[in-house]
Amino acid sequence: MSKFNNIFRIVLPGLILLSCNTSKPGNTNTNPKPIEFRIGVESTKEAKEFYSWTSDRIPLVSAHRGGPYPGFPENAIETFQNVIEHTPSIIEFDVALSKDSVLVLMHDNTLERTTNGSGKVIDLAFEEIRKLKLLDNDRKETDFQVPTLEEALIWGKGKVLFTVDIKREVPFEMVVDAIKKYQAEAYAAVITYSVDAAKKVHSLHPELMLSVTIRNEEELKRFEESGIPVEQWIAFTGTSERSPEFNAKLHEMGVFTILGVLGNLDKSAVARGDQIYVDFVKNGADILATDRPIEAAEAIKSLIPEKSSKSKFFGNKVEIR
Repeated sequence: MSKFNNIFRIVLPGLILLSCNTSKPGNTNTNPKPIEFRIGVESTKEAKEFYSWTSDRIPLVSAHRGGPYPGFPENAIETFQNVIEHTPSIIEFDVALSKDSVLVLMHDNTLERTTNGSGKVIDLAFEEIRKLKLLDNDRKETDFQVPTLEEALIWGKGKVLFTVDIKREVPFEMVVDAIKKYQAEAYAAVITYSVDAAKKVHSLHPELMLSVTIRNEEELKRFEESGIPVEQWIAFTGTSERSPEFNAKLHEMGVFTILGVLGNLDKSAVARGDQIYVDFVKNGADILATDRPIEAAEAIKSLIPEKSSKSKFFGNKVEIR
């Protein structure tokens, strides 16, 4: 049986026992039908509760650019689906803007790397972008198309938590308006890279959760002085591991931490073994933002508490086999 079987033991009363997931990353032909590992947060109040740090918190992975694997390209809804058939996950994705002002999921300013098209995203109308096929990370063409932000928000309700990375040319107002339109405030946090950006998004929607960059005491002080309530922070602590003491200080404030293991730290896990993901969590990382969400989730499953106040947000009763 696959090493990726049923990554979390999450037991909720009254739910039916589901069968094991025997699928592997990139395998679309699964029998029986794969399990969906869902996270259901239904209000901004619940979002604040979910992200409020407690000692019984459930460590999670965040799938960088949606969690691409062979056959599953980045920033595709089919890729999101593949990830949640292996583990509960936060899904991070990127939002760009077409020539005719349609919000689409795309990381790059240009189309060459991730599609069979070419040119700048902003120079093409959505109808032209929609005709393209997405490429996976091995540059193999898939049958998948570029999704819109609206399609992602509709798909994600009751399934995942999103962190939304807004590209430079995209007005914050457009993304926040889409989140409002689809009532996605509970499950769509917005990523910001500066205090000013965080204050701007907060002014547009004071109830939104914000991913904010806090890598040191100076950045922490800036956010403490920002006027943004601490219960709406999710602290991205960078792509290098912070000290346990710094993580503990954020925890004392009730703040979840996200460690970006994508890039060098993921490469270290490949070279040295996935145990390092366990060490990151033990040292105070609550969420691992990774290009290897399935492997990282498998590694940290041993750290999930038998009982947790957060369990009510997870929508499966699953036994690890």
